Amino acid sequence: MNLQLVDLSQSAPPVFLEPRDVSATRDPVSVELLREGLTFDLMGLAPGSSYDLPACDHLFDLETLPTAFRTEALYLTLGPHLTGGQRSLPVIRGLLEIARDLVHHFEELEAVIWPPSRSAIGRVHFDSVATAWLEGGAFPAPGLIAFKPAIDGALETEGLDYWIDQELRIEPPLSNDRLSATRLAVRLVNRLVILGNLRDSERMAGPDGRTLVLRPSENRKFVRVWQESDGRGALGLDLRSHYSAASAMSCQLI
Repeated sequence: MNLQLVDLSQSAPPVFLEPRDVSATRDPVSVELLREGLTFDLMGLAPGSSYDLPACDHLFDLETLPTAFRTEALYLTLGPHLTGGQRSLPVIRGLLEIARDLVHHFEELEAVIWPPSRSAIGRVHFDSVATAWLEGGAFPAPGLIAFKPAIDGALETEGLDYWIDQELRIEPPLSNDRLSATRLAVRLVNRLVILGNLRDSERMAGPDGRTLVLRPSENRKFVRVWQESDGRGALGLDLRSHYSAASAMSCQLI
C-alpha cells in the first residue's frame, strides 16, 4: 500500500496512501520510515519525482479536494520487504499510524486519500477515526469505506472489496431511510472486516432487534442485506455485540 504526502512548502499539502506494489516505480529520492520493525518509504520529495493526486469521488470532512494547482503530493508506500503484504492488518496498521503521526506533526497536511474507496478524508476526521481504531475501536468507516446509492435505491459500499473481496449492499426498502441504512452499513462493515468474506446466508438481530438476512449475491461480489419479514428469530450472531472490533486500512493525506 502507499501513502502520498504534499510538498509542505505549499499552502495545503496532501498525503496519499494506496495498497499497491509500486516497486517498479519506486522513487530513488525517498525517506525510509520505521514502525515496529516494518519499513515504509516516503516519496515525492525534492529533487525526486512528483506524484499526481488519485481520483476521488467521496469527500469526508472536506468541502473540496485540493488540486495540483496549489499542492504537490508526497507518497507513502510499503518498503521493498513488505511487497505482497498490502492486505496484512499489521502492515496496514503501521501505515495508518505513520499517516496519523504525520497529521499530528504537520499542520499543513489537509487530508488523507484512500484509493480503494476513492475517498479523501479531512485531517480532523482521519485523526479521529484512525486513532480510535488504532486504540482498539471500530473500523474507520465511513472513510476507508465509502457509501453510495445504487440506481434501484439500494445503498452500496465502495472499497470494502479491498478487505473481503465483496461489497455490501443494503436492499430496499431497508435502504429507504438513508441515515439509518448508512449506520447499519457501518456496523456491518465492522463485522465483515473482522470475520471476512461471507460464503453462506446468515440471519442476525439488527440494532433495533429485527431480524436481518445477509446473503451473498449470485456472482459472490456483494453481501446483500434485507429485513426478514416472516418474524423468525435471529439464527446468527447479534450485530450489537460486534461494534467495538477494529480493522485496518491505508490512506492518503492532503
